[in-house]
Amino acid sequence: MSTAEEEVRLSMRVMINKEKTKVLFAIVDNKLADILLSFLTLPMGMIPQLLGKHFGEDEAPNIGSLNTLYKGLENLDSSHFRTEVNKLMLLNPRSSLDADCSKLQLNIYYDTQPIKYFSCEDMDCRSAIMYHDTERCPCGKSMNRNLIFPIEGDYEDGEVFTVKTSTFLISDDLRMLPNVTGSFLQTIKDLGITDTNEAQQMTFTIGFNQIMELLKWSLLSQFPLTDLILGKSQIRKSSSIANPELFILPPEMNEEANSSSKKFKVKATVQKSTYKLLFVQAEEDFIDFLFSFLTIPLAQVERLLGSNTWLGSIDNMYKSLSNLNADKYLKTPDAKGWLLDPKIPPNFLSKNQIFPISEKEYTFKGGACNGKPPAFVNPNNEGSYLKGPGMFMVTDDLTVTPLCMLSTISTLNELKIPLCDVEELEIDIGLEEGLRILKASLTLTYALTNGLIHILRKQLKQEN
Repeated sequence: MSTAEEEVRLSMRVMINKEKTKVLFAIVDNKLADILLSFLTLPMGMIPQLLGKHFGEDEAPNIGSLNTLYKGLENLDSSHFRTEVNKLMLLNPRSSLDADCSKLQLNIYYDTQPIKYFSCEDMDCRSAIMYHDTERCPCGKSMNRNLIFPIEGDYEDGEVFTVKTSTFLISDDLRMLPNVTGSFLQTIKDLGITDTNEAQQMTFTIGFNQIMELLKWSLLSQFPLTDLILGKSQIRKSSSIANPELFILPPEMNEEANSSSKKFKVKATVQKSTYKLLFVQAEEDFIDFLFSFLTIPLAQVERLLGSNTWLGSIDNMYKSLSNLNADKYLKTPDAKGWLLDPKIPPNFLSKNQIFPISEKEYTFKGGACNGKPPAFVNPNNEGSYLKGPGMFMVTDDLTVTPLCMLSTISTLNELKIPLCDVEELEIDIGLEEGLRILKASLTLTYALTNGLIHILRKQLKQEN
């Protein structure tokens, strides 16, 4: 974080109840609204990384199973990856909007430099690569020409996503409405406020530390403003075993699931008496898919799960953005699409990604190659992060380790589960199961059990 960012202070007006136990709503300018919306651009793997750096590894909160998935990736030897670059890309996932977010008054991407791109020294060659200029182009020449891509919009000072003159009402659970002339009672009702008796107004000052606190609470709490401003922690409690009936595929994903044919085959070791999935044995393609969770932007997760992630108050912010009049309140109507459906930067999309996600396309700035999109050269040329063949063990909290017979026996011994209570099941994991695991990984440390519980119950009943 730069010294300038440490010194930046923004303020918002806040209404609290008379007992000073709950924030009713806040009024924010476009600068704070932009910062809130930038939360949606964060790749999932950047969340444990940012929170760990800011709060310290011992104090940083766990976000479901994302922390253990990230830690397992960190500890996995580089020899399992096609190149060292592949591991580094997963450990440092990027947003296609990070250059835009660098213009925020308080930038959550403070420790991240915008992606650098290099192209072939031959002006007629379209090959391009990310990060470094040491790779050789397929044509044999050096890829040492620095490329510049335009950011998503030509923003004036103080305008990133929302119009400079706009202000917004933010509810305690992060519902966002334009602050415009109209029915006050209807607006209060839309924010879910039922009692304003003897409400009090205060001004709350926000610096970088408060923004990081707000990011944390927005992921963990149903009422992040109260947590931030009044220190009244109200973290949502989740059950260890989810009700499979509560998971409903969004209509768009339902159609995708019906048309998708790709499935991963894994062998699950399950405790019969509790239906708890102890670990799975899987090939590198499924591990590639799990690690790809870390590259998916938060808004993309919202889209995939139909704004039903159970992830703090992020669902409400995403729904509010969906309902916002882009022509009136966003800097450009296209900004709504960038935020609701952010694309993955080039080279980050694995061939083993079964979710309907697409890569961002760029055009050269300055007219090189006649304005045609660059042809990005993938560091591994294979379209996957890990090389095969390989076998891995994945525990319930998505910790990935190389498969070893001794480690599987050790795991069973540590759990003190008798072998008579253990069953091995062959499971196919397609789009629906992948989405279930993704959803569980956001809030629960029993991601595999919760994601696959409907299959575990069915197969164990058939077996017995």
